Amino acid sequence: MAVLAHEGTYPILYGSWPIPVGAQHRLGYIARPDEAGRFPVVFVIQDINGLNSFEKDLCRRLARRGFAAVALDLYRSGDDPIESYSRLTDARALADLDELHEFVVSDDVDWNVSGDVGILGTDVGGRFGLIAAANRDWVKSLVVAYTPLTGDEDRDEQVASYLDHLPVPVLGLYGADDELIAAETVDEAQRRNEHGQWLLYAEAGHAFLDIDHAGFVQAAADDAFARIAAFFEATLDERLVENLG
Repeated sequence: MAVLAHEGTYPILYGSWPIPVGAQHRLGYIARPDEAGRFPVVFVIQDINGLNSFEKDLCRRLARRGFAAVALDLYRSGDDPIESYSRLTDARALADLDELHEFVVSDDVDWNVSGDVGILGTDVGGRFGLIAAANRDWVKSLVVAYTPLTGDEDRDEQVASYLDHLPVPVLGLYGADDELIAAETVDEAQRRNEHGQWLLYAEAGHAFLDIDHAGFVQAAADDAFARIAAFFEATLDERLVENLG
């Protein structure tokens, strides 16, 4: 397939994939370079609307930059989004991510360069990324995009409590005009997670990365994705070095 210069250099394989979770298989999506070899893995954790075209596009774009990107439908797309998110406990989400990691490091997979992964979480998906990054040593780096950092007092975990001691590099991407997330909470995250990088894009609101969302902002989205790719290239140390092609 054709690859535009700004999208990366790799032709890719991509598509839906049944991923074993417990005693069943759940809907997933995988995109990776169409080459022999092993590649650094990034988990893409979706926003409240479930696994849809936006997350699949993120997976494909990461694959074109040399990553194997994997998404699991945590919220079981097709249900009411808010109800699905409300039913999904933080413990269940973490267990599902553990199952996803076990799949990636299993004998059924021969394209992962190591057991370490990066995580990219958008909106509430970033909450589960933060929880995993704080509690699982297989998480090597974390990107969150317009993830609420307050307002989760009714959940088992309050993600702001992890900001002072996250053990991995963090990139936070937010819109300065986000009507759902106060810019002050992003500034506070930068203060508390001083080794991370928490950015506010002027004239961008919620979901500015999502081309299918009314809040999409092309310039901010382009800059943000370039930063995401560079961040994972810098933090997933074994990138591409074991490729056979």
